[in-house]
Amino acid sequence: MQNFCTLFNSFYLSRGLAMYYSLLKQSSDFHLYIFAFDDDCHATLSKMDLSNATIISLNEFETPELLAIKSSRTPGEYCWTCTASTIWHCIHTFSLDHCTYIDADLLFFSDPKILTDEMGNNAVLITEHRYNPDYDQSELSGIYCVQFITFKNTEQGLKVLDWWRKACITWCYNRFEDGKFGDQKYLDDWTTRFEGVHVMQHTGGGVAPWNCKTYSYERIAGQIMVKSPGSEAVPLVFYHFHDFRYSASESFRLTAEQYLLNSDAIRLIYGAYANALRDAESKILLTDKSAVFHENLLQLTWIKISLSRQIHYLLKGRYKNYSKKHTLQSNLQ
Repeated sequence: MQNFCTLFNSFYLSRGLAMYYSLLKQSSDFHLYIFAFDDDCHATLSKMDLSNATIISLNEFETPELLAIKSSRTPGEYCWTCTASTIWHCIHTFSLDHCTYIDADLLFFSDPKILTDEMGNNAVLITEHRYNPDYDQSELSGIYCVQFITFKNTEQGLKVLDWWRKACITWCYNRFEDGKFGDQKYLDDWTTRFEGVHVMQHTGGGVAPWNCKTYSYERIAGQIMVKSPGSEAVPLVFYHFHDFRYSASESFRLTAEQYLLNSDAIRLIYGAYANALRDAESKILLTDKSAVFHENLLQLTWIKISLSRQIHYLLKGRYKNYSKKHTLQSNLQ
């Protein structure tokens, strides 16, 4: 069985559930431990019949160490601070032989077991950003991304995890300082600092806006395939919907304006995400009609500064990284 954990609050509820249901679609042999980061999120999740999930409240999870520094971090920084601690909690509370932390804004397109199988006898699995050269932020944001990270319950695995957990409690902020950034820059030297750390090699794991235009995409027999230059196409395992935002006028911002997204990725991957979010929203509203399941709507200021952009958006339903919901949902061919 694959053991996963994630954390999110009400603002990420539809994303987190879309991620859960994508796992359920790709593999029945998994369990997801969900750390609900506010009471409303916990209440809604607890009412839902999530057969392969355990819902964990902050009261069950937070330690005196975490509570002591909570007020010194923003909500986002506190989530980053807690990432390593959620893995630690799962391994020790539920006697797991391993646990993989996954970001709530991932969607799985094939079974992630192929990624953890890569580890072999190694104790830790980390994922490179694999930045496209146009977007290389390694110096500030780190070589690796804390989007999919596995630790085994072994001496080697727990040594790395405990070091990371304590480091994040000591310092974890949304700024670059003394070679640190959030919980992520800590990973930069793990392959030399520790033994038993494996860097994921499968191209289908870790596709995201910062490397999206590096690859080409097509769907073959219902499976989305991703291909890097000079290599054979492989199944897309997961995509990271970084900086995806619910927006005004029944729209989405697919990611930050700085990234150029591959048109096939928008059609195949973001189209699938729009449908997955719609299905998750329906399940949430059947449980609680008043539930909050996304952040405050982003206003379309980037489009409204130009009349030509507004006309293009009105006629086409999409402008660069902005898209009407129905355009994404209906254009999934």
